[in-house]
Amino acid sequence: MERRTASGLASVEAQPDGTFVLRIDGSPQSQVDLADPTHLPFEYMRRIGDVVDAIAPRRQPVAILHVGGAALSIPRYVAVTRPRSRQIVLEPDEDLTEFVREALPLPKRTGIKVRPVTGRAGIGEVYDDSMDVVILDAFEHEAVPANLVTAEFFAECARVLRPTGVLVANLIDGKAGLPFIRRTAATVRAGIGGGVVLAERKILRGKGFGNVIMVASPQPVPDLTDAGRRAQPPYDMMPLDELAGKAAPLTDAEGYVTPQAPPSVFRS
Repeated sequence: MERRTASGLASVEAQPDGTFVLRIDGSPQSQVDLADPTHLPFEYMRRIGDVVDAIAPRRQPVAILHVGGAALSIPRYVAVTRPRSRQIVLEPDEDLTEFVREALPLPKRTGIKVRPVTGRAGIGEVYDDSMDVVILDAFEHEAVPANLVTAEFFAECARVLRPTGVLVANLIDGKAGLPFIRRTAATVRAGIGGGVVLAERKILRGKGFGNVIMVASPQPVPDLTDAGRRAQPPYDMMPLDELAGKAAPLTDAEGYVTPQAPPSVFRS
């Protein structure tokens, strides 16, 4: 199945293992297992799942704001592992959401509410102190939108998060010294609090391009060392303070250009 949407040519392709991959202009965005939504084939999504599991016991409902929707893989995971959770998804491409609902139907009474707005516009409509978790997983042309990694945006995240709330951001980098990740870490540290980043060792060393999961909170964040060792491939943890160093926070006024993943990294 395929459909032209505001994001590009969306397609859903069945895989030999029974899962389905959502692609936009050929680039994989999500992988969904309708038979078992707890199965998260994409490595970075499994890491986000590890964070959610460490934050809240299974079966305990949570309130989560998702900035970016795609095929709703993580919202589906939360709906199954933590029934009665309240989940708001900010996904501006309404046609894409409709296509996903048709190709990969959601079960009834999932508690997942998709709002057809951008992350910056939509987060302003979320109540103060109402979310346990904010998950940022939004890409445009294989780059994180620049207005979703600034001090102004993370101030909004801090506003909607409860005092013990956690920000989880899926970012990408691969340049020597990880300049984008360091600037974002400094921005998150100033706006949210301390935390860690989760990534493969080669990426943290600037020797490969890929996903970096940033986790931050006003409170101490969970230790995911054991989960990282068990993962395939394994991932390391690095303190946010160590990564940020003396980097300057990003602001809306700067007009920073976020890195775009090389086509060979995520396309298959």
